[in-house]
Amino acid sequence: MAASKKLIRVVIADDSLVAREMLAQILASDPAIEVVGQAKDGEEVVDMVGRLRPDLVTMDIHMPKMDGLKATEKIMAFTPTPILIVSSSVHGEGMGSAFDALALGALEVIKKPEPRDWADLDRIGRDVLRKVKILANVRVITHVRGRREHAGIVEHRVGSPVTRSMIAIGSSTGGPSALLAVLGRLPADLPVPILVAQHIADGFVPGLVSWLDSGCKIKVVAAEPGVRPAAGTAYFAPTGSNMIIDGSVLRFEAPKRGQLYIPSADTLFESVAQCYGKRSIGVLLTGMGADGAVGLKRMNERGAVTIAQDEATSTVFGMPKAAIDLGAVDTVLPVNDIAAGIEALLG
Repeated sequence: MAASKKLIRVVIADDSLVAREMLAQILASDPAIEVVGQAKDGEEVVDMVGRLRPDLVTMDIHMPKMDGLKATEKIMAFTPTPILIVSSSVHGEGMGSAFDALALGALEVIKKPEPRDWADLDRIGRDVLRKVKILANVRVITHVRGRREHAGIVEHRVGSPVTRSMIAIGSSTGGPSALLAVLGRLPADLPVPILVAQHIADGFVPGLVSWLDSGCKIKVVAAEPGVRPAAGTAYFAPTGSNMIIDGSVLRFEAPKRGQLYIPSADTLFESVAQCYGKRSIGVLLTGMGADGAVGLKRMNERGAVTIAQDEATSTVFGMPKAAIDLGAVDTVLPVNDIAAGIEALLG
């Protein structure tokens, strides 16, 4: 006997009981869909998505306690889930609010069925079902914007706010262009230094540094031992050595026996975890292999915020995937969004 097909699990969020019941009736008419929860406000749907992990959420915009925009922002920051905005604000007054949700990570907007639509419920139902089936299979990404408020809540719980003091980046195959996409979007007055471990052939660091420096507002330099990293500057580890931060100065170490990738992102990340802990940000970009995953995990365990480049924009997804699989990553972002994510954490 063939295995039964997995049901599409849906959570409905709407403050109107009539609207919830109408949507539930439409969705229940298809045997491939199961409504696993109904929320009457934004706080409830955020909690429900975290507990039930549905395949899709239908989201109203105007709800009490927390509106659909804020709920979408939080869901996409912490439990990325396909979201279909179902709103009476698609046309006319309030239309902007419905479409603002797309910028926060929602996938599509449709008009909410209303009581006067009962006569045309078959056509409306077919459209809703078609969209739910398509969107439930879309692979969505984490949106870092919704983490800003949460970071403040976490920091408040442990006492004083966290001031980020260091950024560490690891990259390999495809790294130069990814680094340009990240470093080139950062402002000249970036308030923290950046340490970079990029796997590259011997002799190419000076050329890479010069190329990146010409395309960035921040300074990009080759690291030197004994230097105290300055804000607004990215320091590149040399080929042939591992770079670490030792207290407040840069040090170089000989590669470990059998080390495949030099300089080591793991070694850099582990030193940053040791010296800066939760005051740091770790970023792992495109690259082959698994270098950086263990070090990023160490940073994450020490309270650092960790970011990985997504598969779609990675030349090789090996390094980010290894870190994601290890549970070392807070946020997965397209490469062009990473700089904005960093700025949000520093703001």
